[in-house]
Amino acid sequence: MENNTSLQQQLLEAGVHFGHLKKKWNPKMLPYIFAEKKGIHIIDLNKTVEGLQEAAAAMKAIARSGKKIMFVATKKQAKEIVTECAQRVNMPYVTERWLGGMLTNFNTVRKSVKKMQSIEKLLNDGSAESLNKKEKLTLSREKEKMEKVLGGIAQISRIPAALFLVDIGHEHIALAEAKRLGINTIGMVDSNCDPNKVDFAIPSNDDATKSIAIITNYITAAIAEGLQERQNSKDEEEQHETEETAAARASRFEQKDSDGDDKGKRARSGTGTKRRFPSAGGGGRKPAAK
Repeated sequence: MENNTSLQQQLLEAGVHFGHLKKKWNPKMLPYIFAEKKGIHIIDLNKTVEGLQEAAAAMKAIARSGKKIMFVATKKQAKEIVTECAQRVNMPYVTERWLGGMLTNFNTVRKSVKKMQSIEKLLNDGSAESLNKKEKLTLSREKEKMEKVLGGIAQISRIPAALFLVDIGHEHIALAEAKRLGINTIGMVDSNCDPNKVDFAIPSNDDATKSIAIITNYITAAIAEGLQERQNSKDEEEQHETEETAAARASRFEQKDSDGDDKGKRARSGTGTKRRFPSAGGGGRKPAAK
């Protein structure tokens, strides 16, 4: 309970509870509204804590399973925060512009990513030396333009398992594509949005930089925990396999030693081939009388 109180205090200080003007509200947000003050809706931070912890648990489980979570935030005040958080846990992100079909037409987007990577390789490995200055400049500009939009998703080879959206109203195209493909969605939901549009709604102020930072950092910490647990599990498995291999090797050596001892015992007990010696009294065969 203390942790919840502490988290609630941090959320309060970050201004997570400030919603939009009453006239802009979405009636479906009613269960998450605590009060109205000077024409502005105040979000219930108890509900925020509940939503945040549920979302964090879901994302931790996804990360532990080895799947990817895509961060989506193209709002100016969220770009830098989300980029830094996504890079910290090596997750894909979109912070410039959501290309229509980025999920629903994923194969085409992958082709664009490959084109960007081939241009980068061309410019870096010296293959572009044969090109003139203007051609090099054109290629560099094309690469920069593509990198701005596609750089955050360059490393993923398959559709992510979940999307984390900072403003579900602003990122409605990404949300629609995710729903169409049955991808899990987690979103910061302000008082002017419909919380039922996402699988995990975090009722919160999605405009203030401090509010975006505290929610995104909390989610990122949960993903980092999931990744760490996955790594620990792998290490344990490897250690277990190593121990099993060592035990099997020791068992083989013991068997070898045991076989060697048995041979030695048999030799000592005279169970090998016997040599016949003449008796001490010269009792051998006498020569025949002539």
